[in-house]
Amino acid sequence: MSALYRLLRSALFRMDAERAHDLSIAALKRGLVRGGKVPVNDRLRVSAAGLSFPNPLGLAAGYDKNGEAPDALLRLGFGFVEVGTLTPRPQDGNPKPRLFRLPEHEAVINRFGFNNCGHADALERLTARRRRPGMVGVNVGANKDAEDRVADYVEGIANFAPLATYLTINVSSPNTPGLRDLQASKELDRLLEHVIAARNGEAAVSATKRVPVFLKVAPDLTQTQIAEIAEVAQKRKVDGLIVSNTTLSREGVEMAAKAGETGGLSGRPLKARSTAVLANFRKALGPQMALIGVGGVSDAASLVEKIEAGADLVQLYTAFVYGGPALPARILQGLLDHLERGEIANLRALRDRRTEELAESFALPA
Repeated sequence: MSALYRLLRSALFRMDAERAHDLSIAALKRGLVRGGKVPVNDRLRVSAAGLSFPNPLGLAAGYDKNGEAPDALLRLGFGFVEVGTLTPRPQDGNPKPRLFRLPEHEAVINRFGFNNCGHADALERLTARRRRPGMVGVNVGANKDAEDRVADYVEGIANFAPLATYLTINVSSPNTPGLRDLQASKELDRLLEHVIAARNGEAAVSATKRVPVFLKVAPDLTQTQIAEIAEVAQKRKVDGLIVSNTTLSREGVEMAAKAGETGGLSGRPLKARSTAVLANFRKALGPQMALIGVGGVSDAASLVEKIEAGADLVQLYTAFVYGGPALPARILQGLLDHLERGEIANLRALRDRRTEELAESFALPA
């Protein structure tokens, strides 16, 4: 981390966390944020879900909720950026304050509740950038007061399929009451049946390639739930899973001043749990389905661990808050150095190297 960013972070961390986040988005939109030197190398390229990514490091949904600055974020070195979560109608989310830093753990607790501008505003912004290069995924959800949540997801598919590199179905936020119930086998099967039908129908109508659909799941799953979700995902032919969202657990941060705040925990303390869940999904799904690993990634070593557990691609968010705009370049250079030291030809050669080991590295309930 540069001395300049240390000073800037010190100032930002003195203000309300959500206010600081909003200022960072404003600075990105105005072209005021610069990153490090980003390595470009064929060894970093990844093919997954029928797509070709320039590198495996993505920015997870939640940072750029409204699709305001994806191109500025891509310029920092991210191989792909996921915007959202977006709901059909705008909503304010939960009352403030709702974002809390745990700096001693490089972690964050949030209870945002899908605050976003809604489909219409985001569609306008994403339509304006549709001919620009860069891979931008769109994460869709349901309004808190939706009478038919499945219909909200289907609307998200229909609206954003023509604009998105890929789409993500978010059923794993802990901050919308009842949302995680959609991960249950019967409910998930019904949801994915309608979502995949909508995606296929949209592709047929527009005569374009079918946009890949990912399902984003929680880290707070039992081994039985992992097996059930994997079975439904394969049955409904989703293109991939994103593993995982934030956790309700406070393991490892129990003594932190903000540990008692309601919401999902992200950052370093999530790494072991999310990596074990990821490895168990790879075991359950086999080698074909694309997996994006998320949770506790903060450097090249933690990114490599996700790939060795079974991830094709990796996302981060919380580490970006603590590490600053040069973080993507640092991680990618560290990854390239790792490949060169080990004489590893490409990232596919790294994948699954430690799946069995990492699946057992954190005790998941049966």
